[in-house]
Amino acid sequence: MTIPLFDTASALAPLHDELRAAIARVLDSGRYILGPEVRAFEAELAAYVGAEHAVGVANGTDALTVALRAMGVGPGDEVVVPSFSFYASAEAIEPTGATPVFCDIDPATFCVTPETVRAALSPRTKAVIAVHLFGNVAPVAEIEALGVPVLEDAAQAAGSLGPDGRPGSLGAAATFSFYPSKNLGAFGDGGAITTSDARIAERARMLRFHGSRDKQTFEEFGYNSRLDELQAAILRVQLPHLDAWADGRRAAAACYAASGIGELVTLPSATAGAQPAWHLYVIRSERADELAQALGAAGIGARAYYRRPIHRQPAIAVDLELPGTREAARTNLALPISPTLDAERVGEVAAALRAALA
Repeated sequence: MTIPLFDTASALAPLHDELRAAIARVLDSGRYILGPEVRAFEAELAAYVGAEHAVGVANGTDALTVALRAMGVGPGDEVVVPSFSFYASAEAIEPTGATPVFCDIDPATFCVTPETVRAALSPRTKAVIAVHLFGNVAPVAEIEALGVPVLEDAAQAAGSLGPDGRPGSLGAAATFSFYPSKNLGAFGDGGAITTSDARIAERARMLRFHGSRDKQTFEEFGYNSRLDELQAAILRVQLPHLDAWADGRRAAAACYAASGIGELVTLPSATAGAQPAWHLYVIRSERADELAQALGAAGIGARAYYRRPIHRQPAIAVDLELPGTREAARTNLALPISPTLDAERVGEVAAALRAALA
């Protein structure tokens, strides 16, 4: 049996009729940009995460840039960001005029810590991007206690729970990606910003629409970055199922833990008090690349992430020693996970791992 790294189809199959009806509803309305579907989804997403406001944008990268600018980040500022993350976490800083300053992570959780952030702070630090990587939940409250606003990069953490609430409500603002493979995925690109700060929300709404509040007066250089009605309607169908899907991901992770593979490889650790909705289930092993080849040959999807961290990318190339990042980048391997991955298929993955390591 082939077991894909991502299985986006199985969970959506029971929703096909409802999804088709939602798409037809938008087609019949003739409204495609910033209409009632976007407004309804924004309200529903804000209520779900526990924030006062949500602002739909075109994708998760734009969400980061718009959110940073809405938080007041600009030229001359610094933004602390982990290097072990998708490139967009840092790429989105450049359009603000600020400078990314890279911090380390704890390789056990793949998240930043107060200690790794503190080491990167300076008098010019305007914000910290705390990435809830792979669905784990970064310790936002502890980082904010350092005295710097936190922007949560929650692109991989829809459905996760932290000790202080859901990602999306923990920092000054948060950003989401609705790329199709995400825990809550659109049928194309999409993103959102959540916040309980009315000033941040209002400025984000202005910036997403060319820096204008009324389509007539343009107060700033903004962006053409809007979540469209079709994607909002599709996301509205899925959002009520997100908690059940998150439970399915947690159940699959529990099956991996019960399978005994923790005796062979290092399993991911949830941060204190967190219940991750694992977007990716990422183990660590000194033989990670060998395992990836063996699993692939057995028809099992597995891949390494961020082997070259952001600070080592050609566009940035910063000479910086980040030992936790180096460890995570060198040894990580993502195994299949989805809301519908059952114990039988987890057992097949575990057996293939054992065979490869024998």
